[in-house]
Order: sequence, then C-alpha cells, then structure tokens
Amino acid sequence: MLRSKRPQILIGMALGALWGGVVTGLPQWLGLPYIPAPIALPGAFLAPGLVLALIIGRLAQRRFFDDAIIDGQPFAPGTAAEIDQRVLANTVEQLVLALAIWPFAAVTLGGAVAIALGLSFALMRVLFWAGYHLSPPLRGLGFAGTFYPTVIAGIWAAAVWV
Repeated sequence: MLRSKRPQILIGMALGALWGGVVTGLPQWLGLPYIPAPIALPGAFLAPGLVLALIIGRLAQRRFFDDAIIDGQPFAPGTAAEIDQRVLANTVEQLVLALAIWPFAAVTLGGAVAIALGLSFALMRVLFWAGYHLSPPLRGLGFAGTFYPTVIAGIWAAAVWV
C-alpha cells in the first residue's frame, strides 16, 4: 500500500506560508530603517542570483563528467541531473515572479523588505533543492517559503499603495 506524501507536503506548504508572513513583516515590525528601493534591490537579488548560479554550475558539472549527457542530450527521467533541471526551471520561474513584484514592494514597503525577501529566497531555494533530492516535506517548505513571501509582499504592497 502506498502512503500519500500529500499530508507531509501540506505541512511544508503551511509552514512556508507562515514563513512568508514573518519574512515580509519582520523588517516592519523590527522598525528597521528605511532603505530606498534603488539601493536595496541590487542587494535583494544578489543571494537569489548566487543560488541560481550554483544550480547552473551543478548542472554544468554533471554534464562535464557524464559522457551520456556531455553533448547536451536530455537528462534521463528521475536522475539527479533531471531533478536539478526541474529545480533550475522552478527557480527561474520564481525569480521572474520576484522581478515582477519585489521592485513595487521595495518602493511601497521599503528596501529592507526586499533584502529580507532576497535572503529568504536563497535559503528556501536551497531547501527546495535539497528537498527535491531528499524529502517531499522539505521540497514543499522550500517551494512555499519562496513563493508565499513574494505573493504576500505583493498583496501587502498593493494594499498599502491603495
């Protein structure tokens, strides 16, 4: 009998949503000084960019040392390289979402929120990556801990702006 992974993933998702509220609200609640968006945004995207570079580098390393994929062949389904490719695709999707929302959030809520989002993004992407290889609950937490802070920041910024 197969045991469903959904309850474990759901717990990870719920914790990720809670994390999103904390990450977005903490700079405000701590009363961190206002950082102008043009100063904060480059720093906010640095950590996510470095994680993206790590994933890309890992895939390049896998190709270099594997004759079956060195010439750009598709990764075999279920292999570690194919999992890393899925992590890369989702990370790019999440970064595009962040690029669409974080600038507005930084202008509206302050640059400290954007920096917190960036640091959180990097941490949660590493959890997502590890979780994809090790554990569905970590994957759920990593996904939600990246996605929900961005969405919450966007909704909060829109509410403040209105």
